[in-house]
Amino acid sequence: MLYAMFMLVMLTTVIMILTARVRIASVRTGEVPQSYYSLMDGHEVPELIAKTTRNFNNLFEVPTLFYAGGAVYLALEQTAQLPVICAWTFVAARVMHSIIHLSYNNVLHRLAIFAVGNLSVLVMWLAIVNTARQI
Repeated sequence: MLYAMFMLVMLTTVIMILTARVRIASVRTGEVPQSYYSLMDGHEVPELIAKTTRNFNNLFEVPTLFYAGGAVYLALEQTAQLPVICAWTFVAARVMHSIIHLSYNNVLHRLAIFAVGNLSVLVMWLAIVNTARQI
């Protein structure tokens, strides 16, 4: 579980660096005024800036449920494999979601992968709670 959580932290870090690089480049080239970034409003931005920003934000939404579940799993010293399998499924889904979002951005493909990830977090939590009840 810990390694799956670490991999999601690594993905988030990579997307954070990419987002920062895109934003800095947009200011340097004059595409976006620096003042835009104070409130993220009041100016049209290029698609890449919007996509990287949104993708980075996505990594702080449903993943909070993943991190919480992982922390509970670790704190209870659980050893069941289903939550771990679900955790890795979620991480793989988030990686694929980011790749789709930041490349060809097909909404239906993103939605399908997003659903797989969310379902895996739900199953992970159900398995953790079920195992905890038996303790």
